[in-house]
Amino acid sequence: MDFEKLAAYRNEHNPFARKLGIHLEEIRQGYARAVKIVEPEEANPAGVTHGGVYFTMADVACGAASSSWGYVTVTLNAQYNFLRSAKVGDRLVAEAREVKHGRTVNVYEARVTDQAGALLGTGTFTFYQMDQRIPL
Repeated sequence: MDFEKLAAYRNEHNPFARKLGIHLEEIRQGYARAVKIVEPEEANPAGVTHGGVYFTMADVACGAASSSWGYVTVTLNAQYNFLRSAKVGDRLVAEAREVKHGRTVNVYEARVTDQAGALLGTGTFTFYQMDQRIPL
């Protein structure tokens, strides 16, 4: 598997992540890292980063890690714990690590941190691996 091509493919073919400024920096077998800078329009009424940003980053990173096996995968289930808030201008990092890779079901854990390494949240994401190769 050419992981650089896979990262480029996923960055190009994920318009929602692109719209939010989420960029995959790295994919390797069972692992992925995504980053973004929090923009002013991503704040909630309390003035901190909207929870959907953290959740989406975790989902994108876990989905990329799941795709590291070369197949199209879709999220079956997700659970996310919001622990701390980030501010506008913060650099967020979502890292995904494989818990289980099966024939059709894959499970990943995500950690979202800020530029100082403070843990903002964690999640567990389950994916269905389709019988469709990623066209690289």
